[in-house]
Amino acid sequence: MQDVLSMLNTLHRPRLMMRAARLGAENYRRSSHLPRLLGYGVLPRHAAALLQLMDIEAALEKERLNSDAGYSLLRHIDVLIAMVAEARVLRAITKPSPRMQ
Repeated sequence: MQDVLSMLNTLHRPRLMMRAARLGAENYRRSSHLPRLLGYGVLPRHAAALLQLMDIEAALEKERLNSDAGYSLLRHIDVLIAMVAEARVLRAITKPSPRMQ
């Protein structure tokens, strides 16, 4: 099974949506944004949150491609913002530290 960051790298979304998500990720606040998307309660760890966000985003992408009447572009961008921000944090904490010399 691919790890969560590898799975994220395989996603291809419209350039404008991803640009908006990257810009929005600069102002992302986990404690206020994530409960709105995943539900209130204890926040999951970064990898678990990212997997849940990816599931939500996949459903939104399916709605977008099918031109579903209930599709919300704003919600889709909001989920993408959270995905980008969570992935940044996950990459930062899993990045191997440089050797001390």
